[in-house]
Amino acid sequence: MRTIRLALILASGTLMLSACGGGERPKADLAASQVTTIGVNSYLWRASLDALSFMPLVQTDSSGGVIVTDWYVNPQSPGERVKLTVSILDQDLRADALRVAGSREISQNGQWVAAPLRAATVQKLEAVILTKARDLRRSAITG
Repeated sequence: MRTIRLALILASGTLMLSACGGGERPKADLAASQVTTIGVNSYLWRASLDALSFMPLVQTDSSGGVIVTDWYVNPQSPGERVKLTVSILDQDLRADALRVAGSREISQNGQWVAAPLRAATVQKLEAVILTKARDLRRSAITG
């Protein structure tokens, strides 16, 4: 009798456990922390590299989340150049996890002289990067 009772308990336990793992596992929401081996949010990282792809890069540190460009001269404004630093500060895909800083110089009498970089320029670049990162996330979740 004791053996039958033990067998019934084991059988019912097995049935309950098999019900727990049934079917396909739900896909995890990759939104908040799409972190791979690079150490920072990979959507922000890839979006930043994409947004800065037209500029020469001096430094890229994927574990620290820093991208530094070299001076870039727009062909339509040859008397002006810009240098940017993008920092990804967190593993989450959030607006406050991204910081863009820049320097601007203008040519005066053959010399490059520091000039203020318009805040709107930095804000527009941050918006472009965030939009690209969200698009990458959206296609990863739906794809």
